[in-house]
Amino acid sequence: MVFAAVFIEQIGLPLPSVPWLLAAGALVASGKMSLPVAMVVTVAACLVADVIWYYIGRRGGSKVLNFLCRISLEPDSCVRRTENLFEQHGMGSIVASKFLPGLGTVIPPLAGMFEIPLLRFVLLDGLGAVIYGVVFLGLGYVFSNQLEKIGAWLAKMGGWGLAVVVLLAVAYVAFKFLERQRVLRKLRMARVTPEEIFKKQEAGEPLYILDLRSAAALKEDPTVLRGAIYMNVGDVERRHREIPRDRDVVVYCSCPNEVTAAKVALLLQRKGIARVRPLLGGIDGWRERNYPVATLTIEEEVTVKA
Repeated sequence: MVFAAVFIEQIGLPLPSVPWLLAAGALVASGKMSLPVAMVVTVAACLVADVIWYYIGRRGGSKVLNFLCRISLEPDSCVRRTENLFEQHGMGSIVASKFLPGLGTVIPPLAGMFEIPLLRFVLLDGLGAVIYGVVFLGLGYVFSNQLEKIGAWLAKMGGWGLAVVVLLAVAYVAFKFLERQRVLRKLRMARVTPEEIFKKQEAGEPLYILDLRSAAALKEDPTVLRGAIYMNVGDVERRHREIPRDRDVVVYCSCPNEVTAAKVALLLQRKGIARVRPLLGGIDGWRERNYPVATLTIEEEVTVKA
């Protein structure tokens, strides 16, 4: 059951494994479970799920990340957050990913996408899984008395206790889903279609196009809309005066629902740039129509930190 709980969470389903690890730690404290067995089971479940995602990411690239984040319960763009984390902390993000809600499932395919050697990935991921197991099995061991009281209360409640646990799990998933929808409603604004932009470009209309993808995403795929300028999302507020106010401004990213692009568009509107709109479908929607692209060279080479 511990293996199944950890595997299910690591494979991407929104069912937390922490309660199971805490319970396993409590069983270790009472002598009803072997600590080495509990650790091996936890690490094995993490590695099996993560290696599967590693190979999927190696074959599918950014499309896999977009799919994962499209079904994610996190309201923000986990594509951008994960790429930025990997870009800033490199291999350390693999070790820490188990403790980062919403990112633990995304890091392994990203490592595959960047072709991190499998052995290196397994060693780092295994280290993270060991730390993850030690922390939560250890907490279960230390607080075994309190957990035993909770278990006794649930046993006393019988079917009602199980109902409470299920209700809490359903409530958590529902809350995250509603939070996501609330954020998406807030960011809902008129998008500009690729067809509209292509027609404007063909007519020679002046446009200011911002590519908001992470540097890591650009390294994997340096193609951009014709005439696009790259700007890191974190620099937009500081550099917004560089953006002209006398023409249409188009912003795009590679995240599902154009979340990042919509957030930046709202920020620029607050800065007085009224004619700004996110690109419907982002860079993927543009490429699907086989519209012309250019290759952008970033001044500073992007590397994954060792």
